[in-house]
Amino acid sequence: MEGNEMKKQCNFKVTARECRGNAEKMIRKFIRKTKKEGILDEARERRYYEKPSVKKRKKSEKARRLRARQEQKRLRAKERRDRRNN
Repeated sequence: MEGNEMKKQCNFKVTARECRGNAEKMIRKFIRKTKKEGILDEARERRYYEKPSVKKRKKSEKARRLRARQEQKRLRAKERRDRRNN
């Protein structure tokens, strides 16, 4: 949690009824819900202390990679449109 940001408490459950008693389906559904909430990611992040400057650097690097990826997608889409029109 950074600054005054409050993390919402998440309690979720998977019932046998919603999975029709299928244990494997219940496990998959539980894993999907935990991934969606980011519980495992947060636990991994909190495993070791990370200096605020390192967190900031990682965050900006991640944003830079995301911008570069989106730019590449945009350029590829433009190339496809150009090829179709010619």
